[in-house]
Amino acid sequence: MNPQHIVEVSQFDRGFVESLFVSADQLRDLPRPSTLQAGKILATIFYEPSTRTRLSFESAMLRLGGQVISTENAREFSSAIKGETVEDTVMMASGYADAIVIRHFEQGAAARAAAVSPVPILNAGDGPGEHPTQALLDLYTIQHELGRIDNLRIALVGDLRYGRTARSLALLSRLTTGVELIFVSPPQVPMGDDIRAALDTAGIPYRDEPNLAKVLPDVDVVYQTRVQKERFASEDEYRAAKGTYILDRSMYDRLNANAVVMHPLPRVDEITTEVDSDPRSAYFRQARNGVFVRMALLNLVLG
Repeated sequence: MNPQHIVEVSQFDRGFVESLFVSADQLRDLPRPSTLQAGKILATIFYEPSTRTRLSFESAMLRLGGQVISTENAREFSSAIKGETVEDTVMMASGYADAIVIRHFEQGAAARAAAVSPVPILNAGDGPGEHPTQALLDLYTIQHELGRIDNLRIALVGDLRYGRTARSLALLSRLTTGVELIFVSPPQVPMGDDIRAALDTAGIPYRDEPNLAKVLPDVDVVYQTRVQKERFASEDEYRAAKGTYILDRSMYDRLNANAVVMHPLPRVDEITTEVDSDPRSAYFRQARNGVFVRMALLNLVLG
């Protein structure tokens, strides 16, 4: 598989993922300055705020020896405010860059961009839809932390309705074997029926368990997520879901000694800082892994 665009998790197969992880491992120790992508330019166009994803893509390109042009908060500080479509923006940017990373507030925007772009498009998150490169770095982190991606019990915690990272990791789990997913969410934001249907088709077992403390002793991975205020239609609905699940020292005491805790970040109050030094807290290592996985992806699509 050698995709021009990286848009959705359904593009990937097991062979692609394993090959990408090998490449990411090799690139971890890439000497700098590198010339692998010398002369190439990456454009990062973000219609929603981002720190980790944007900086890790830009760091990845620079480490490969390429260059970066960028617009942050393009929803307000680009021609979008004048009414320019995503398609027109991408067609314009394709004349300036050899690949484009795009984050957009509308589900499906990355696919629309890929449909018209003559250069590779990489989806950095499309509204409540998917975040495929995050799912890849999450699975890569699980491989590094636990030494395997099969035969795991994974608790997906928090906002599972709007959280594109948890949705994407659930979809990517279809490429694994012996994995069980446990959905731990407030009643206002359960995992969507579209993800459940995809898991049913793939034969991936899952179950709902609203009590986080109950599942902690028995899971290998806790994938904690933020309840996203910006996705809710009303302040009341957000307040009802916020703060339901908080991982603090007392919760860590229930956690399997060999488990890992992950989070796509940013966090608000759903993981307390008192557990940051616990060796099971993998979220900052997870963020760093994003650079290497994105280096491998850029190397792939740029040739």
